[in-house]
Parts: sequence; C-alpha cells; structure tokens
Amino acid sequence: MPKRVLSFANEQQVKFVDLRFTDLPGAWHHVTVPINQFGEDTFESGIGFDASSLRGWASINESDMLLIPDPKRFWIDPFFEEPTLCIFANVVDPMTGQGYGMDPRSVAARAESYLKFTGIADTCYFGPEAEFFIFDHVSYHNEVYSAGYSFDSSEGIWNSGRAENNLGYRVRHKEGYVPLPPVDSLHDLRSDIVQNLQQVGIEPEMHHHEVATGGQCEIDFRFSTLLGTADNVLLFKYIVKNTAYYYGKAATFMPKPLFGDNGSGMHCHQSLWKGEKPLFAGDRYAGISEMALHYAGGILKHASALAAFAAPTTNSYRRLVPGYEAPVNLAYSRRNRSAAIRIPMYSQSAAAKRLEIRFPDPSCNPYLTFAAMLMAGLDGIQNQIDPGEPLDKDIYDLSPEELKNVPTLPGTLDRALEALEADHEFLLKGDVFTEELIERWISYKRQKEIDPVRMRPTPLEFQMYFDA
Repeated sequence: MPKRVLSFANEQQVKFVDLRFTDLPGAWHHVTVPINQFGEDTFESGIGFDASSLRGWASINESDMLLIPDPKRFWIDPFFEEPTLCIFANVVDPMTGQGYGMDPRSVAARAESYLKFTGIADTCYFGPEAEFFIFDHVSYHNEVYSAGYSFDSSEGIWNSGRAENNLGYRVRHKEGYVPLPPVDSLHDLRSDIVQNLQQVGIEPEMHHHEVATGGQCEIDFRFSTLLGTADNVLLFKYIVKNTAYYYGKAATFMPKPLFGDNGSGMHCHQSLWKGEKPLFAGDRYAGISEMALHYAGGILKHASALAAFAAPTTNSYRRLVPGYEAPVNLAYSRRNRSAAIRIPMYSQSAAAKRLEIRFPDPSCNPYLTFAAMLMAGLDGIQNQIDPGEPLDKDIYDLSPEELKNVPTLPGTLDRALEALEADHEFLLKGDVFTEELIERWISYKRQKEIDPVRMRPTPLEFQMYFDA
C-alpha cells in the first residue's frame, strides 16, 4: 500500500507531503516534508515532532512523538500552490511503539477493533450532518478593559428590517430553510465546496441553506466507517473554511454564534453491520431490531456523559436549551426531530435502518465523539438496556407536567463533565478510552474553557447589572 501512495505522488508530480493529525480538543494540525524526504520507510519510521506544544498533549519532558502515515487515506490539497500530497497520520510513542494515549485517531481505531472483538458486529457506519455558518465579516476581542464581537451577513435578519419580540428573540419561523436565490446568496459557494470535496475523495449527497437567516448551511456527505467518517469530518471542515476564505468570507462550526436564531448541530446517523447484513433492521418499533433498541437504550442511559464529548464547549449549551431548536429531552421516536434519538423513515429498506443521534454539534472532536457513542451503544446491547417507550409527540409543545418523567441533557458543560466523571466505565472496555485521557479531557475543559468563561464579565452583564 505505501507503494501505491508513492506511485500516486509521482503521477501527480508532488513536491511536498503534508501529514495531518488532530489534537485532543479536535483541531487539525500538519507538518510538511519535501517529497525527497518521504519514502517507503517513512511509513514505519515516521516523522518526529514536538507533542508538548499541542493542546491537551504531552508534557515537555515526554514531548518526542512520531507521526506514522496511514497509507489508506491520501489526497492532493486543492488550496496549496505547490502540488502537495496530504495523508492522515497516527501519533505513536517512540518509547513503546504504541499509539499515543492522547491521540484521538488512535481512540477511534481502538473502538473499531473493540467492536470486532465483541463479535456483535464488524462495522459501525456513521453519517454526520455538520451544519455551519458563513459570514461576510467577523471580529472579536477580549481585553481586560473591553470585550465584544461583531459579525455580519447580507442575509441577516438585522439587515432586513424585521421586528423582534420584546424579549429580543426573533419569532420562530422556517423562512431561512431551503429558500431559492437571491434569498439564498450562498448557493454558488456551497457548490464550489462540493466540488472541492469531490476532489479530495469525499462524496457529497446534497447541499442547501439551513434554517437560520444569517448564512447557515448544510452539506451532507456519504456515510463511511467510524474512523473513515471521523477523518472525513476533519477534512470537510478544512474544505469549508478554506473555500469560504477564498470567497473573502468566514465559515464557523461554532454551535451558537447567533442569538435568537438556530444554532448548528451535527446529527449523527449510525448503524451496525456484520458482513453484508444490516443489524438495525427488524420487526420492532419503526421497523428496527431489538439490537437497535438496546443500542438506543445505551445512548440514552449514557447521554449525559456523552454530552461532554458530543457537545464539548460552553457555547454548545447556548444551543441545548429546553423548548427551542435542539432536542435536550432523552427520548427516541420515529420521524420526530424533537427527540434526542430519531429513527428516519424515508425508506423501508433494511440497509437504510439506522438511528440518528441529534444532540452532538460540529465543535466536537469526531474521533472521540463517535467512539464514545459506539461504546455507549454497545453497552446497551451487552446489557440489554431498555430505552423505554417511544415519545411520538412534538416535545417542544409538551407541558412541564407531561415532561416531568422525561430526563434531559445537562444544561452546562460543567454538568456534562460531572456526568462523565461519574459515568465512564463503559468507555474503558477494551482499553478504547483510558482513565488518563478522560481525566485530561475533564481538566483541560475546566481550566482552559469553563473557568475563563465563568470569570469574564460579558457585555450583557454590563447592560443588566451596571446600575445595580
């Protein structure tokens, strides 16, 4: 397989090789080597780099790590001026020769190996829908004496003269969803994103404008294996951001950039297969199998802990607010987008039977999030966890009395981390996650994200409390 990579590089007259890898929170990084420094032996010896400079990674006294290229996934970067071969890399500890414990991609690979070890299935397919915003302009600053942000979109409701209600919230509507140009001003940009995705080996299936009026978009791409899809999410975000940049715009996968309008989710479709047989099709509720119900039971049981990975930012919980756009109630239902787990009913084909988990958002690290969801689902299957009765109602319109027995997701990142501290044994099976990684994740999030947000006054607080 390394020979195939080098042959492709020769055919494309490649001058550089770019190795891509992911830090603990989920940002993509790269190192670049000239093609004459990259040979067949590199796939074994790797490229050395300093891991202590990456967020959430090694301390300075254990900083030496290796990047080992994965010959199964490579492409030509569509944005670099010189022909550059890009390739995913795994991070390996040179002292042990094993995958580095904090490398998210290694976690995803171990999750796939554990799935096969259980004998329950051999493949878990994931299909995410990562929504995003494209703004014409964005700026922000955080000083001791001043803080604020500003962005603009020609599509924004603030540029259309629409009235707001007395709470400052725009009245809930669907006017932003799949309109034609000129209301949808981003059609050509999305089409260019689609073509760039095709160039790098991702198969887009559809693109459209989403609900929020400030330039919210969605581009769906074809499902793949857990690891393959997690790779594709990182590459997808890279393509979206760089295509927008070339248009003089800014793309963001921040879950809730716009007050009073919809935020961006990343609904995750998933199913288990063994050989050529889909395991989620059956004769139970909504045409799914008992295995699928137990998988849903595992997701619902561990949802609060999963939120620490699937909704991993303080901003995630601006979106996960009861009664608004995102499903925070831990229920499952067919066709119902107000439930945390939806069973799509577009097709009765056995191959199309799947669960859609609706509370993740695109700020997550896909390697950790997909692996954690698989482990929760497997725990549900192994322990035959009953998800309870389905909730076939518009949950947004239910009264507090009707909802009193329906559990909800945590309301803050801090609460989600507390849930992960209390409930993570299911993640440790098969050494997929480690105690060290979970502890590092929790401490990083508290020290680097929760505490800075907790301690900083906001502009709204000045408006509300300056005259106290």
